[in-house]
Amino acid sequence: MTLNSARSAVRAGVLTAALAALLCTAATTESVASAEPPSARPAAVQADVPAGVTAGVAVFDRRTGTFTEQLNASAQFRSASVVKLLIALDVLWNRSPDALSAADRARIDTMLRGSDDAAASTFWSNNGSGAIVDRMVARLGLTDTARPPSTHPGYWGYTALSARDTVKIYRHLLDSAPAATRDYVLGDLRQSTRCATDGYDQHFGIAGSFNRPWAVKQGWSGFSSGGCTAPAAAAAKTDEAAEAAEAAEAAGEPEGTAARTSTGADAVDLSRPALHTTGLVGEGDRAIVAVFTLHPGGTSYGKAYTDIGRLTRSLNVPGASRPAGTWVGTWGSGVRVRTQATTTSGAITTLPAGVEVLVGCQKRGQQVSQPPYVNDWWAQLPQYGGYMTNIYLSVPENQVPGVPVC
Repeated sequence: MTLNSARSAVRAGVLTAALAALLCTAATTESVASAEPPSARPAAVQADVPAGVTAGVAVFDRRTGTFTEQLNASAQFRSASVVKLLIALDVLWNRSPDALSAADRARIDTMLRGSDDAAASTFWSNNGSGAIVDRMVARLGLTDTARPPSTHPGYWGYTALSARDTVKIYRHLLDSAPAATRDYVLGDLRQSTRCATDGYDQHFGIAGSFNRPWAVKQGWSGFSSGGCTAPAAAAAKTDEAAEAAEAAEAAGEPEGTAARTSTGADAVDLSRPALHTTGLVGEGDRAIVAVFTLHPGGTSYGKAYTDIGRLTRSLNVPGASRPAGTWVGTWGSGVRVRTQATTTSGAITTLPAGVEVLVGCQKRGQQVSQPPYVNDWWAQLPQYGGYMTNIYLSVPENQVPGVPVC
């Protein structure tokens, strides 16, 4: 019996129904043409929101001065780490970046590039906590933004924020802020690290959907694990202030409690897992994109990462260039991306469990065994700059159909 026929027999008689369902339902792939010109896309594209996801979306074309996408654009979401934009701008208000102390400059850099929570908590505590939000609301004319509720004053990630207010923040940075502030803040956002300092892969949404140039500030809250290579001590944190998480635990606040509070006209959900992608896309920072999402309780980070990626790719984003390749689902946890197609080569990072990845090509490499599977094909992942074994791709054969050989 050949290896392939043996594999087929094993799949037919040995695999559990759950694993078979995983491979069958997640085996869809999506091919993307390289550098799709904006003119090739329809003038109006309806945001494709995955089932179970609540979304607030705004896409603004700076060239025409118009929105190409608006969906629940005024709806308030808890900001998670997107509020770090306001924290940084407050520090820099009427102050040149060159006037910052070395310590504060380092804090802003790691807060914006690596979404560092400790840096944000230091500024929050030192500069008046919720008063930071109040000041920035008045300065920028924000209409849907509000400080965290009185029940959670230390939780900067519970600041209320909308997609349309986020567009205003970026428009201020681009059009009104002093050039030194603009260049400094956007320079950090262009250097967003794949792995945040808390061990979460933060190159979802905009960063995964479009080729550079882009500048991003992402946010996440309510997940237990985000994959990615990071120091073990930081890997268990969520993207909220460490002090806030400890306070919640000390207060006995149950995980997943449907805590809600009113800020203005809308209620802000403080419970469901949140994942947000915001930033600038295209040459000359043509498009401003803000996508805020809430996911059903218990959603894994990899599933939310995949869903916000699909939503972001569906949007009409003027000036965007889209990476070539085929989107393929994965399975398993702790799957590593390596420098070469061998298990002995260096590990670049780990993938969030079950996340969808963009495959550029595939080639034969070291044979890998994960009973009942054996596979010597490896997928090249251009967005990671490395390879993963095909054994963890959610396709029924050793090779991914339609993907070229490297």
